[in-house]
Amino acid sequence: MNRTYQAIVVGAGPAGSSAALTMARAGLDVALVERGTFPGEKNMFGGVLHRLPSLEEIFPDFWERAPLERHIVKKGVTFMTGDSSFNTIIEAGSFDRPPFNGYTIFRPRFDRWLAEEAVKAGVTLINRATVDDLVWKNDRVAGVSILDRGEISAPVVVAADGVLSFIAKKAGLRQPVFDPGQMAVGVKALIDMPRELIDERFGLVRDQGFANEFVGCTGGVRGGGFLYTNYDSVSVGLVFHLASLKTSNKTPYDLLNEFLEQPQVAKMVRGGRLLEYSAHVIPEGGYDMIPELVGDGILVAGDAAALCNATGLNLEGINLASQSGVLAGKAVVAAVEAGDVSRKGLEVYRRLMNDSYVIKDLKLYRKAPHMLHNDRIYNEYPELMTSFMEYIYRIEGAPKENLTKLFLKSAKEKVGLGNLMADAFSAWRSL
Repeated sequence: MNRTYQAIVVGAGPAGSSAALTMARAGLDVALVERGTFPGEKNMFGGVLHRLPSLEEIFPDFWERAPLERHIVKKGVTFMTGDSSFNTIIEAGSFDRPPFNGYTIFRPRFDRWLAEEAVKAGVTLINRATVDDLVWKNDRVAGVSILDRGEISAPVVVAADGVLSFIAKKAGLRQPVFDPGQMAVGVKALIDMPRELIDERFGLVRDQGFANEFVGCTGGVRGGGFLYTNYDSVSVGLVFHLASLKTSNKTPYDLLNEFLEQPQVAKMVRGGRLLEYSAHVIPEGGYDMIPELVGDGILVAGDAAALCNATGLNLEGINLASQSGVLAGKAVVAAVEAGDVSRKGLEVYRRLMNDSYVIKDLKLYRKAPHMLHNDRIYNEYPELMTSFMEYIYRIEGAPKENLTKLFLKSAKEKVGLGNLMADAFSAWRSL
C-alpha cells in the first residue's frame, strides 16, 4: 500500500469522521484509517448525544438522518446508600420539542453512519488497518505506516485515535505515560427490555427517553453510575476514577454487579435480559489534561486530545469530539490552501479551538476534577442526603426538629462542619 493523499485521519470515531467529512466536502483527497472491521466496532458508549452545532451545520437535517434512539425529556440524579436512595428529576416541557437537548445512541451504529457519510463525500475509508508508526520527512509528519500493509503519505495527519492516542505519543505531543489520577474506566451492561415496559416503567411515550446518574453507588471508589433508556434496551453502568479503583482492590465487574443488585437499580432493570458487558477508558483530567494540539504536519482531536467533560453538570464527549474534528478539518483546509502545513500554518486550529465552546467549557470546569477527588462525595454526602430526606418524610407522631438545626446536626455527625464549609467553598470555586 503506497498511496499519497492530501490528508490522513487516524480513527473513524466522531472526531475522525467529522474531520474527514469536513475536508472532503472542501475538495481534499482524504484517507480515513480505522483499525476495526468497521467504524464503531470497538466503541463502548451507553449515554447521551448532546446538541452538535458542528454537524447541524454540515447536515441541516442531521437529527432526522442520524441513527438515534430516544430524545431525553427527563433527567435524574440519585443519591444512594445501601438500601436507601434520594431522587431528583427534572422534566422540562422544552425538552420535549425540537431542537431536542440530547438523544441516547449506540456508538457502533452512529459511528458507522457518520463514516459512511464521509465516504459519500469522497473520503477513502481503510478498515482493518492498525497504524504502527508515523512517517517523517524533513522533521515533519508526512504519513503513517500501517501494520503489514505498508505506508500511505500525506502532508498532514489528524490524530483521532482515542484516549490512549498512539499517534499523539509518537509525535511527541502528549506525555508518554498517563497519570491514573486523570483517567477513568467505564463499565456498562446492556439490558434487553421490551419498549412497552420501558415506557411504562419510566413514564415515557413515543420516542421520549430518560437519563439518570447515581452518586454513592461505587462501593467507596470515586465514581458514579448511569442509566439511559434506548428504544428497546437500557444501558446501565459505572464510571470509576482509575487511581481510586486501583487502590481499592475491587474489580469493576464485581462493583457493577453489586450496583445492579441495589434495590433502586434492581427495580429499574427488572424484567430485562443481559445482552452484553463492555468497558472503556475515559479521559477525566479536563482542561489540564489537554496535550499539544498542533505539531509539524499533525493535529490532535477528540479523546486523543482529552476533550471530554466528565466533571461538569452534564457528561459530554461526543459533541466535543465532533466539534474538534470539524475545526481540525477546517484548519487543515485553510493550511493546505495557504500552502503551509507546518506547525505555524496549522496554528489556526488552536485559535479555532480556543474560540469554541469546547475549550471554553473545559476551562470553566477546570477545577472540577480536583474537587471530585474528595472521597466524602461518594460516601458521607450520599448518607447525609438520604438520611436527612428520610427524616423529613417519616411520620412518627412526635414534634419535628427545626430542619436547619437538624441538617447541621446531621452534617456535623456524618461530614463535620469544617469539612462541609471547605467542600462548599471548593464546589463554589469549581463552578
